[in-house]
Amino acid sequence: MIFAETRVAGAFLIRPERLADERGFFARIYCEREMTEHGLDPRVVQRSVSYNKVRGTLRGMHYQIAPHQENKLVSCLRGAIYDVVVDLRPSSTTYRRWTGATLTAEGFEALFVPKGCAHGFVTLVDEALVHYEISDFHHPESARGVRYDDPAFAIEWPLAPVVINERDRGYPAYFSDPE
Repeated sequence: MIFAETRVAGAFLIRPERLADERGFFARIYCEREMTEHGLDPRVVQRSVSYNKVRGTLRGMHYQIAPHQENKLVSCLRGAIYDVVVDLRPSSTTYRRWTGATLTAEGFEALFVPKGCAHGFVTLVDEALVHYEISDFHHPESARGVRYDDPAFAIEWPLAPVVINERDRGYPAYFSDPE
């Protein structure tokens, strides 16, 4: 596995290292030992998927507050997405910075989203299927979000959302202390 640091402390783009031969290829897409060696918490207690019918569907920007914060390992099982992480940790050296990466079913890339960061994506094609491996059990009362178009972050989305639900559209502007 190839771990690439991003502009957000603790967020990594993880690519498989393919071992190819006449049959095709073999690649590890998850390794607890390698995750730990890179300082990432490999714990997974939930796996979830989201199916997105239309190109331009936006989900996000979501996070959980303490003590129910979550690490996420996000990948795309079908299609392609542009995945974004925003650092909401006031003590972080990358506070309020964002990073984005294209994740595709063909590339098997994954984005590690650390606790204290908001996460969201926009689909780049119709029929995108997204997979999440999550470190903590979902706690609905701790669910929060920030606006995908908040000027505090100035996220550069590759396309304008065409489908966004009311909850995601209605998140408030971010303040230095969102709680």
